Amino acid sequence: MLQAAPRMTLVLGGARSGKSAYAEALIEAAAPPWRYLATAQAFDDEMRARIALHRERRSDGWITVDAPMALPEAVAAAAGPVLVDCLTLWLTNLILAEADAEAASLGLRAACRAAAGPVVLVGNEVGLGIVPDNALARRFRDAAGRLHQQLAAEADRVVFMVAGLPMIVKGQA
Repeated sequence: MLQAAPRMTLVLGGARSGKSAYAEALIEAAAPPWRYLATAQAFDDEMRARIALHRERRSDGWITVDAPMALPEAVAAAAGPVLVDCLTLWLTNLILAEADAEAASLGLRAACRAAAGPVVLVGNEVGLGIVPDNALARRFRDAAGRLHQQLAAEADRVVFMVAGLPMIVKGQA
């Protein structure tokens, strides 16, 4: 049984590493209702299927809020435990919209600090692979790395997921 999440937890890992399920379990250790701030946008059938699988996995007690761009505002408006899934999709949305990702990141960090309940943030670790071959992909990788570093510095706990196994990088298990 997982203990309730501290004020702020950052859960990082690769694709299909178990990040979301682990983060959901952390939030479910707190009293419902739980807020799931979803940043994905369903532009194709494959993404629609992924979103459907995530929704089906969640139990009753979850309130889903779509926040593909206005994530800081959604965190600020939430009462109680909040799960953000995922930071890297949110960052992608910002970059593709040519929004100010640095300003949005500052807003997110402030909203997390002021949140009424525990906040668990999920992000894809994209900096472990090869150097991308194009400028946009390199810009995204670098922005994701900066965002994760900033959030990790402020988080009470940082968890790195590997093959479904949580490795506590910062804080207590």
